[in-house]
Amino acid sequence: MQYHLDGYTYGDPAIAAPAPGHTDQQGPLPDQVDVLIVGTGPAGAVLAAQLSHFPEIITRVVERRQSALQRGHADGVACRTVEMFNAFGLASRLLDEAYWVNETTFWAPSAQNGTEIERTDTIQDVADGLSEFPHVIVNQARMQELLFDHAARSPSRLQVDYGYHYLSQTTDRDQDYPVEVTLAETDEDNRPTGTTRTLRARYVVGCDGARSAVRESIGRALQGDAQNHAWGVLDVLVDTDFPDIRKKSVIRSEQGSIIIIPREGGHLVRFYVDLGTVDPADSEFRTRTQVDDVIAVANRIMTPFTVSVAHVAWWSVYEVGQRLADGFDDVDGRSDDAPRIFIAGDACHTHSAKAGQGMNVSMQDTFNLGWKLAAVLQGRAPGSLLHTYSQERQVTAAELIDYDTRWSKMVGSRSADTTSDDAVSASDVQRQFVEGGTFTAGFATEYQPSLLTGSSEHQHLAPGYPVGKRFHSAPVIRVEDARPLQLGHTHDADGRFRIYLFADRNGLAPDSAARNWCERFDTDPVSALNQFTPADAERDAVFDVRAIVQQKHLEVDPTSFPELLRPRKGPFQVVDHEKVFSAEVTNGFLLGSIPGLSATEDIYSLRGIDRDAGAVVVVRPDQYVAQVLPLDDYATLDAYFSGFLLEQA
Repeated sequence: MQYHLDGYTYGDPAIAAPAPGHTDQQGPLPDQVDVLIVGTGPAGAVLAAQLSHFPEIITRVVERRQSALQRGHADGVACRTVEMFNAFGLASRLLDEAYWVNETTFWAPSAQNGTEIERTDTIQDVADGLSEFPHVIVNQARMQELLFDHAARSPSRLQVDYGYHYLSQTTDRDQDYPVEVTLAETDEDNRPTGTTRTLRARYVVGCDGARSAVRESIGRALQGDAQNHAWGVLDVLVDTDFPDIRKKSVIRSEQGSIIIIPREGGHLVRFYVDLGTVDPADSEFRTRTQVDDVIAVANRIMTPFTVSVAHVAWWSVYEVGQRLADGFDDVDGRSDDAPRIFIAGDACHTHSAKAGQGMNVSMQDTFNLGWKLAAVLQGRAPGSLLHTYSQERQVTAAELIDYDTRWSKMVGSRSADTTSDDAVSASDVQRQFVEGGTFTAGFATEYQPSLLTGSSEHQHLAPGYPVGKRFHSAPVIRVEDARPLQLGHTHDADGRFRIYLFADRNGLAPDSAARNWCERFDTDPVSALNQFTPADAERDAVFDVRAIVQQKHLEVDPTSFPELLRPRKGPFQVVDHEKVFSAEVTNGFLLGSIPGLSATEDIYSLRGIDRDAGAVVVVRPDQYVAQVLPLDDYATLDAYFSGFLLEQA
């Protein structure tokens, strides 16, 4: 974290000073906003946290409830989501509170007595090398609270406007604020009253759940099928003789299936309990099923073990189904106009909770969208950039639906079902769990070549950074203060592109390839830096360039670095000393507060960087690799940014 740029300030550096025109007391809803976020679920919370970084963009969040969510709903936090939270400076708090899923146990009918279950295997939950962060469990309500606290501490002091239900909208694209939204005030039971008000917005983002009113207002629909299979979900305090109650467990018996998820805090446990097939004509099933019914089913499935529930914190019954919206904005595939209304999260994809991806993919939706909205509203990119949101995220959601369909059918099949052609064995379930590890950790997303994603022509220079996939962090040492850290942790959620300059063996020596790259990027009038950085902005306001050298940190002279890597910033024009890193190995050194991150190979070896040629790795603001290029390919780099950024001269 960098601060004191404008001089010494007292207090918590995580609480930014309010921007001009913003105070700690957010006023009533204005008549005009740049972005209206509808709903405070995971997608809305991430979008609010990201846009709160830009106080010049007037963002407001409306929620039909009278207060914040406090319990229930999703809880699985994928490794990729922890990486994303780190970009908001929230990972350490998240990990301190969370339950860490270290092992997953598998249970199946006993070979000696098929009416009882036995443990068949215990496996490591996340494969080595996938991420520096673990898979953790934290209640959705707490995740959202962390994000909205971040927004409230931001320069914009963004807070939620509770008690407003989205009713409808009309759009007139000839207006500066083309979307007129009608909201209804809600009562203490969260039901709309007869009091309404309107406001105008440049953009609206519907994060209002599976029954999204925003989705309905733009004529989009969820398409897919229900599996007619019900599950009960319980957050409970229990007394049990089941030995793996504090480990994630996948149980399949002749009576059905259970997934056990220990919760944060050391005591609470979540049970997903298979309630079996539901007659599609039985509309009363959910209301007829009581919590004691779910507990009784759990005990039958877990024989010979028993579960005595001492306290129920939250419970629900839901039916499995997978549905995907036919578009994620108001124009996709139907117009060349730039979209003005978007949907995200459950508003555009619904599925079971078995793969633990609902909250995670929803957050990734708006992490993709937020920086694009900021770039357009700041005048740095044309509105056409916003077409890429639906193009990219609809593909990812379809992959999620496909995976969830396979996994939920497998885990929901009974071990007694061994005669059908599609019978699933205990080993099948475990094998699918292992094979799907990359997906459930959040790393399966791969954006295809497009306006924002380059080709793989030069992938051989850095095979560990696949173009289109998330930037995989690795340990380095910051040269000027000798601090070991993860390179990816320099990537904040601030809308900037990161350009990681991996030097060849000559490092930053005079006339080296990396130094020539820096001089050219800094001084050439047609470089992306000089075309697309506003004249009154800091030099790294759009492109944050970081260099990695192969020399040990004591073997390089910081005072000889090119100006691009020691930019002067702020009103006092002080030097930024945090742009250059050594690939030096730090055996046995624990990086930060996360144990087990001592490096045995340097970043060049871990990610396959060509030591002789070096490489330029361009990373989008949402942490996905956009380009891998040679150190002397200036034209492709400039052309890439020219494809979607506006000249700022």
